[in-house]
Amino acid sequence: MSETPAKTKNKMLEVLLALLAGFILGMIFCAIKLPLPAPPALAGVMGIVGIFLGGAAWKLIAERVLQQ
Repeated sequence: MSETPAKTKNKMLEVLLALLAGFILGMIFCAIKLPLPAPPALAGVMGIVGIFLGGAAWKLIAERVLQQ
């Protein structure tokens, strides 16, 4: 199933706004000398990606296997 160009554009805008918000918050946290609320290493970031992928996989399994 293909997405419409408008949906793709909206998703890209959402990603860019999230990146901008994170960038601004990172600057604010550093300016007021607070620790960044993010994993300090690649392993932590990959853990977050794994959580996201696990949730997406479960949704896919639930839609295709459990709905039969």
